Amino acid sequence: TDTFTVNVQGFFCHDSAYRKPYPGPEDSSAVPPVLLYSLAAGVPVLVIIVGETAVFCLQLATRDFENQEKTILTGDCCYINPLVRRTVRFLGIYTFGLFATDIFVNAGQVVTGNLAPHFLALCKPNYTALGCQQYTQFISGEEACTGNPDLIMRARKTFPSKEAALSVYAAMYLTMYITNTIKAKGTRLAKPVLCLGLMCLAFLTGLNRVAEYRNHWSDVIAGFLVGISIAVFLVVCVVNNFKGRQAESEHIHMDNLAQMPMISIPRVESPLEKNHITAFAEVT
Repeated sequence: TDTFTVNVQGFFCHDSAYRKPYPGPEDSSAVPPVLLYSLAAGVPVLVIIVGETAVFCLQLATRDFENQEKTILTGDCCYINPLVRRTVRFLGIYTFGLFATDIFVNAGQVVTGNLAPHFLALCKPNYTALGCQQYTQFISGEEACTGNPDLIMRARKTFPSKEAALSVYAAMYLTMYITNTIKAKGTRLAKPVLCLGLMCLAFLTGLNRVAEYRNHWSDVIAGFLVGISIAVFLVVCVVNNFKGRQAESEHIHMDNLAQMPMISIPRVESPLEKNHITAFAEVT
């Protein structure tokens, strides 16, 4: 996104939507980028590794886990461990989605150039030189600002909110993983509590962005939509709701049975039916 120029969006003189005080650098936020990125990268890795290990240990006795996930490499004896295969696959898809979310958000910020709520505090426009006699006068162009160019450029990239998108993507991915993978007894209440807790943390992240005047509500909602959409697409369409290959194999087997021609079985006529037909013919 540094290669392309950010869209320069204009503003009205003394616009109240952009006159919020400057909250300081991102590191001074209640949810700093280091904390957010660390949680988004570390918590899913820990949860998926622990979850896959638990599922593998529970299903090892029945060999269902291995039958679903075995991948032949060379011959019939060499294959990737099913635990390693599933863990790498789910973490790889999660990492891909994390980068995809970041790319979508960065592209949206560059294209829209939406202004932050504290934009005028960083822009520091000279209203006298700009001739702002009325609040309805529209100001456009980069020359209208006299503040720090780097801070002004960051204040032009708020839609959609990257923090909201990444946090809700991680929460949604983990929520769907926990719901579809963990089937142990006694987790009927633990799973929803954990899932709702993850979604609540993502919601609080977006709420914090609005409370600190770093993003508008529209920025946060758009970030939520981007993160949720990418997570749902990857889980449903790419990893098949975290299921193995057994369901797919059974589905193919049923399709093959449906396509097989029906075998005609010779009909055996019973003696009672034969006598009934003979009697009916004599009467007629």
